[in-house]
Amino acid sequence: MMTSSASPINAASHSMLDIKRQTKKWFASVIVAVVAMTAAGCAIQPVPMSASTAAALKSQPPIRFLLTFDDGPARPKTDNPTLLILNTLAQNPVQPGIKALFFVQTRSAGAGETDFGHDILRREVAEGHLLGFHTATPRHANHRFLSPEKFAQSLDDGIGDILAIQGSPPKLVRPPFWNYDQRTFTVYQQHGMHILLTDLSANDGKIYGFKASLRRRSNMLHLLTDVRQRIASGELPAVDGSIPVVVTFHDINSYTADHMAEYLQILLDCARAVQLPTATKPFYEDKTSVERAALARTVSDGTQGGKVPGFWNFLWRWL
Repeated sequence: MMTSSASPINAASHSMLDIKRQTKKWFASVIVAVVAMTAAGCAIQPVPMSASTAAALKSQPPIRFLLTFDDGPARPKTDNPTLLILNTLAQNPVQPGIKALFFVQTRSAGAGETDFGHDILRREVAEGHLLGFHTATPRHANHRFLSPEKFAQSLDDGIGDILAIQGSPPKLVRPPFWNYDQRTFTVYQQHGMHILLTDLSANDGKIYGFKASLRRRSNMLHLLTDVRQRIASGELPAVDGSIPVVVTFHDINSYTADHMAEYLQILLDCARAVQLPTATKPFYEDKTSVERAALARTVSDGTQGGKVPGFWNFLWRWL
């Protein structure tokens, strides 16, 4: 006899489908929530500060963001992150024509060592950006751990490469992994270069695996709040009527390249949230001003490791 009731197998199948639908809905809700929290940004409300900090800031000039990029040029021939960043700096809704400082690896394997890589460096110079020295080793080598001979060779090679491309030797260096000691500090200076660290870091140095950052705004907000206190304390110098705030990205990170315009807006949003006024042009627009601002923020004492945001500051404190 036929019956209209569902079989146990069909009932179980329907139950599994319901579970899958509910799971998908749950994942979708989580994704929406994460995106919403990320997009909410730091413009929700101003970050409180003490009356003494507010009073001290009234006598300080506005800030100006000095953009720096490490590790380039990027390797890919298509959708090259360095080239995408150059395009965004030239054309963006925040401030077209931004000029930046690129700390380059002139002989990185498959990238800086290639004709394509040197073409990118030439484009950076042609578009008015400034080249600084990172390293001229095949890999991203810590200069402290190189032999004196290999260290000297890297400096000679990199300075020569930049001189040939830029027409002048680099005056600025950012040591790989932010790491230096009195020996490397002295050798840099003997080669006419000064160490520039950073105030804000996008924490985008990881270029493999999961490259996205869900804390872009909260990270910048936290770091800029610390900068606010340093400005109120008179620690940061003014150059050309504004206080340079050094920001670090990695131009070999494709996520950074794809979201560069958003990062520019995030910096302005965070400055507003921590109640730090920005200059009329909040980013630098000529190479000479970039160099003057950067040189005013360089490390003056090689005996004390400068503080940098994040993991490296913790690591080099003990090594």
